[in-house]
Amino acid sequence: MQQQQQQQPPATTIKKKTQISFLIRNSPIETKHRGFINSLQYDCSSMHLFSAGSDSVIRQWDILAKQGLNDPFLRCLEHHCDWVNDIVLCSGGSRLISASSDTTVKVWDVRKKGTCLSTLKTHKDCVRCLAYSREPSETVASAGLDKCIYLWDVNTLTKVTATNNTVTTSSLRGTKNSIYSLAMNELGTVIIAGSTENILRVWDPRTCQKIVKLRGHTENIRAIAVNREGTMCLSGSSDGTIRLWSIGQQRCIGAVRCHSDSVWALQTDSNFSTIYSGGRDRRVFRTPMRNLGTSDLLFIEQKPIQKLILVNDAEQQQQKHLWAATWDSSINRWPIPLDFHGFDNTTPKVRQPDMTIGGAPSIRKYAVLNDRRQIVSKDSNGNLELWDALQAKKLKNLSQGTSIEDVIRENVRKSWIPSWFSVETKCGVLEITLDESDVFSAWVSARDAGFADKPSDAKVNFGGLLLRSLFERWPYSYQGDDGDSPLQGFYSLPLHIPIIIRQSTDDLVRPLFRTSVRDAASQSDSAMLKDVLPVWVLQVVESNHFPKFNKIPFYLQPHGSFIPKFQIKKDRLSATEMLQCRKVMEHVWEKILYPADNSSNENGGGGGTTTSSLPAMPENIEEKIELFCNDQKLDPEMDLRTVKHLIWKQGGDLLILFRPVR
Repeated sequence: MQQQQQQQPPATTIKKKTQISFLIRNSPIETKHRGFINSLQYDCSSMHLFSAGSDSVIRQWDILAKQGLNDPFLRCLEHHCDWVNDIVLCSGGSRLISASSDTTVKVWDVRKKGTCLSTLKTHKDCVRCLAYSREPSETVASAGLDKCIYLWDVNTLTKVTATNNTVTTSSLRGTKNSIYSLAMNELGTVIIAGSTENILRVWDPRTCQKIVKLRGHTENIRAIAVNREGTMCLSGSSDGTIRLWSIGQQRCIGAVRCHSDSVWALQTDSNFSTIYSGGRDRRVFRTPMRNLGTSDLLFIEQKPIQKLILVNDAEQQQQKHLWAATWDSSINRWPIPLDFHGFDNTTPKVRQPDMTIGGAPSIRKYAVLNDRRQIVSKDSNGNLELWDALQAKKLKNLSQGTSIEDVIRENVRKSWIPSWFSVETKCGVLEITLDESDVFSAWVSARDAGFADKPSDAKVNFGGLLLRSLFERWPYSYQGDDGDSPLQGFYSLPLHIPIIIRQSTDDLVRPLFRTSVRDAASQSDSAMLKDVLPVWVLQVVESNHFPKFNKIPFYLQPHGSFIPKFQIKKDRLSATEMLQCRKVMEHVWEKILYPADNSSNENGGGGGTTTSSLPAMPENIEEKIELFCNDQKLDPEMDLRTVKHLIWKQGGDLLILFRPVR
């Protein structure tokens, strides 16, 4: 008997597409955060504070300079392409590890140049949290929405170079849900993860074996702290409670219920004797471990609290401070009073922070005007600004009291231009993304685009112009002088504009490479761009090949008020969507009313008039021919694309009616 082999279904091909994005920024260096702060780290030896948040930038601050009333800003660490969710200091404060929603973990040199040393791309989704242990050898763990936990040897990570870039990692298995919190003890004997499963899972990172599951929370676990020995841990949850656990006994041995909403931040002193907690209710409490039922309300922040860092003042050994990261772009330092009462959790003990690092407003709302080039935005301070996507710059600040709707109404144009880019504001600034599916759809007249020296019938392509501008300094960019090209005359963009190349599938978008208009000229970046830029970009930037005009089919028929002396054949015509109605009027005059040969008569044209007796084409054709669509008279300067989308407004082929002016 012959055995039949079951045929396997064909493997599904994952469609990948590459997108080009860039950020519009006013200045080369963004010295202030825009949007909320997710994480903080403090180096006591240098008195440097590190902060990271939703604007994708990590910033380094000199707190000693701030105490002397100088600007504390030291540098920006820019290489991530999305929110930075967590950071940890290691290697004696010389290295920083960061985790981002762009799915990567990065290693930074923060003592010298602030450069990104390596990028780890092991995670398949947003990386939410990091954990660090000093012993027995420095180890960092990363985890996130892909439900995976990876362990990294810090000594190996800090030695990664362009040629020696192989990094091995261990993984911890068994998590079934997205991970939002992670902690390791200093001795490196336990690692604890909290997730939307509402369970704490504990592993031994030395063997990667799971030790125990701790149950008790009813919602997502957002913060974890563990003692040095790895015998006890704290967890803060969206259920509003803080729980103290005995890992050896595998049970909850106490709970703190001072918060009225989700607990997102936990910090303890070095002795694991005092708890500092904060969260969605904006309140920071101090609770002694020996009496979990008594909590002091230390201070109240302006926005929900994401992270707390406890710092001992180097000059005043007894004075402690808490740095707080919140949904605001500013960072506050709060002094901690030495006395402890534990009987008043309604009145804050500290009214004002003793130090604030100011932030900047972030763009919250925007609208693309119907010229498909200008963008009006509104930031978190209520300021309105007008931007030009094609020049990647701000045009002007708009007057107070103006609304986005007012600006849209004041700038309505009678022409219709298709969308050719998309806009994001999740990093607090305008991020413009170009996609192959529509980037070349916006053809406009050169004069409408601001090129007054071009002929009246010249056309330019917005997407093609912008791509040429972005990669103007790339050594492989087209250098010819083709005056007739619709890509000629592109704008020179500010050199600091960041460029991000991403690859997307149906369920995931990942960064391939990040550079800037300036750095595209460097040897290393130019070679990398050659490898990652897609064909649709290279054809424009490298070869100066531009896409063809889109065509619109339409029918041209006599108006009901005009009865021609001859039968006109109902032909389906086709023309470029940029064809002006003036040209259609000329077609009616030349091909329908006064055809040049008798063959037109056989095809339903005019009456066989000889060429010598034909009337000349009038200079002002609109005084001789009128066009209508949906009972609306058409402007001779209007193009077919505008007629179809603003007047025809329906499916099927466009119908245009004509009649001579009597």
